[in-house]
Amino acid sequence: MSPRQLERRESLIAAALALVNEIGVERLQMKQVCERSGVALGTAYRYFSSKDHLLAAAIAEWHRLLLADLVAELRGPRAGLGATDRVVRFVRGGMRAYQRQPELARLRVAVAASTDPFASEALQGMARADSTALQAVMADEVPAAASDLVRHIVGHAWQGELTAWVTGRTTLGDARRRLEDVVRLVLTPYEPAYPPPYDVRSKA
Repeated sequence: MSPRQLERRESLIAAALALVNEIGVERLQMKQVCERSGVALGTAYRYFSSKDHLLAAAIAEWHRLLLADLVAELRGPRAGLGATDRVVRFVRGGMRAYQRQPELARLRVAVAASTDPFASEALQGMARADSTALQAVMADEVPAAASDLVRHIVGHAWQGELTAWVTGRTTLGDARRRLEDVVRLVLTPYEPAYPPPYDVRSKA
């Protein structure tokens, strides 16, 4: 894309995120996004084939920036932590970010249920970004043979607990605790020297 095209695309994404926070996912319309961004409706559809496509791209971009912030934070003063503690802090920070902007949590869950092929493509990109960020947080402490599976488990647990909270099947506190329990269960065995097997019941 040319700089002007990138600017239009970014304006549409920024407008979509702002409107989701203001009025929610269900009430948002492409016309409103165009009015907010200053991009003509016909032009908007050159960038995004549908509302679902736009919303998927918007949450993927927001989530990508969130991951970058979380990874940067864990490379700073907390770099001395083991992989388990770093990933616990990583997912805890992520859940707190969605807690601060619950409409974006609802957007992520709504987009995950979309059948739009372009939305699915954006979701796949989000999953790859999750995996890359988790790999950066774990560093080289988890053997390569196990790393893919560990990242898969943690990523799916994060999405599952976020969905359970957004849909009212659990509280945010319980969702966060279960997610952190999953992290400890799958990562503690790879710590250089670890205590007896983690007991989930001890957190009750």
